[in-house]
Amino acid sequence: MTRAAVAVVAALLLLAGCESTPEDDQRPLVVASTSIVGDLVGQVVGDEAQVEVLIPIGADPHDFAPSARQAASLRDADLVVTSGLDLEAGLADALAAAEEEGVPILELGPALDPRPLGGSGSGSPDPHWWLDPIRAARGVQLVAERLARIGAGDWVARAAGQAGELEALDDELRTSLAGIPAKCRKLVTSHDAFGYFAERYDFAVIGVLIPGGATQAAPDPQALAELAAVIRDEGVPAIFAETTLPINVAEALAAEVGGEVRVVVLYTGSLGEPGSGADTYVGLLRTNVGRIVEALA
Repeated sequence: MTRAAVAVVAALLLLAGCESTPEDDQRPLVVASTSIVGDLVGQVVGDEAQVEVLIPIGADPHDFAPSARQAASLRDADLVVTSGLDLEAGLADALAAAEEEGVPILELGPALDPRPLGGSGSGSPDPHWWLDPIRAARGVQLVAERLARIGAGDWVARAAGQAGELEALDDELRTSLAGIPAKCRKLVTSHDAFGYFAERYDFAVIGVLIPGGATQAAPDPQALAELAAVIRDEGVPAIFAETTLPINVAEALAAEVGGEVRVVVLYTGSLGEPGSGADTYVGLLRTNVGRIVEALA
């Protein structure tokens, strides 16, 4: 059916008083915490479930707090899927309340071989697993396995297909990054979000502007001065800021370093707006890699 024909049918249904409303939708309701998790979940559920995303595009998942309506949505869900590993700290109370009412909660991060923040064995778990598409491939399979407990659907088949696409994406990204020499594979980022990416694609994170894996801490002026010296000594050409965080600290650091250091913005905790090229999970990774290649190669 053409798009025009679909529009005609929809108009006729509206005139007949037969249009459906969200309250009439009998499909399972899956609530996802972030837009990234929501996109991965959406690939698994297809049209067989409703997907609602709590944290809006562009918001920092580390400090987002839900509204009363969103907390109610959590309690009404058939399944809630979160990134986990304390990424969505502001959702903790609402998630606990929903779980007490019997809502199943699937935290993906703990089941995806989490690495410690900073690469140290004693560090807390790094919650930014989605910047590794191989872990994301396993994540969609976990979503399908949990949905199978709710009801019948083509969850597992769709998840297998999506996992295959993400594994192919991993090969594509590795090929795109191959032009960056080993001596140039050094990342300076807004916060410690790129550990999984660095581990997967042989980069080194040599500095972060905000200490720790969360974003609430204030940058330390002395640490930033030391980082500026590292950037000059290592000849790093770019500081990678993030769409969910202000870029003023990155810009100030680049000005202190001087020379040809650029500030390049990447997508980490959220998808981009429609038309940004990063409005899907796959697009987010492709866009990030394209910008990294342009900055470092």
